[in-house]
Amino acid sequence: MKRNFAFGLLTFLLTIALSSAAAYADTVKLTLTNPNQFIALESGGTLTYSATVFAPDSNGAAVYLNGNSFNIGLPLTLDDSDFFVNFPLFLNPGESFTGDLFTVKIPAGTAIGTYSGYFSLLGGADSGAGCVLDTANYSVIVTPEPSSLLLLGTGLFGGIVMYRRGRTPPVAQTAVISQPY
Repeated sequence: MKRNFAFGLLTFLLTIALSSAAAYADTVKLTLTNPNQFIALESGGTLTYSATVFAPDSNGAAVYLNGNSFNIGLPLTLDDSDFFVNFPLFLNPGESFTGDLFTVKIPAGTAIGTYSGYFSLLGGADSGAGCVLDTANYSVIVTPEPSSLLLLGTGLFGGIVMYRRGRTPPVAQTAVISQPY
């Protein structure tokens, strides 16, 4: 009796383990079109990140794209509504989709620097799955506005010219006296 119970339990657990492995074996490949974007900080702005999602031919069934997970450096904010509005509910083996995935808002007054984050697609074998299918890293590089760089460059050039003028001895001048004929 104990032997039959143990065998039955082992069979049940093995069946669950194998069916779970099959449910999570299928995946997608997420590729951001331009993962590193620059913005000149003037009064803030918004960057749009586009992506291609591909379901390999080796998948056994459709892979559902049920949600996402992300992180972003403050004070930037990420809006993922493009994913929910544009992307399909699922991809069959061999299918791909390209579209806008999310936007990043850069507020005015953001410090100059690089802000990095990640965006993960969640889903799996059915509409209730929440496994991480793939993750893509991205960055926002906030640079000074071009007019500030021009102003800085002009100031440096003027300072160098003034410095060199103060150190260079004046050129000897010769007087030319004209005599009437």
